[in-house]
Amino acid sequence: MTPLTDDAVTIGPLDLAARVDEALAVQALAFGLGADEVGVRRHIVLRHMTNPGARALGATTPEGRLVGFVYGQPNDRAHWWSTVVEPYLRPTGLDPWLDHSFVITELHVHPDFQARGIGRTLITTLTDSASQPRSILSAIDIESPARALYRSLGYTDLARQVLFPSAPRPYAVMGAPLPLLRPPAP
Repeated sequence: MTPLTDDAVTIGPLDLAARVDEALAVQALAFGLGADEVGVRRHIVLRHMTNPGARALGATTPEGRLVGFVYGQPNDRAHWWSTVVEPYLRPTGLDPWLDHSFVITELHVHPDFQARGIGRTLITTLTDSASQPRSILSAIDIESPARALYRSLGYTDLARQVLFPSAPRPYAVMGAPLPLLRPPAP
């Protein structure tokens, strides 16, 4: 486990299948999801965690409360996400990013715990153990704290205005070489 601060949270392995409801409660608050969408995502998360190489980390308080999580997996062009984003990457010759990449599937931190470095620690700790040379992810295509975090880690836009079926807003697909960038030492 990686202590983030001496008193706030600890980052460590997460049995996401066992704690899926807690994780989705965090995601619902952080991402503004309704109950119907949480129900759909529950099945998706449980399915993802059966994929080879899928792994998750959680941020927990000393009392054991889950306040953040990240999970990802080696990318597979046959997975739904890849089939949606590939047509947006192909015209610019960036579709090779879908090969030999570790995809960050979800990263969410409870709003009361945001802006403390938890998201940064979750994503860097998860990708540090990836054997792939790069990482990809998708984020809502607006200027947001999440997009700023990803840029600070070395992610750049590979495609913008990516439309996922049933998603109300367009996304950006971002990629970064691994290991992710770290802030300069003070």
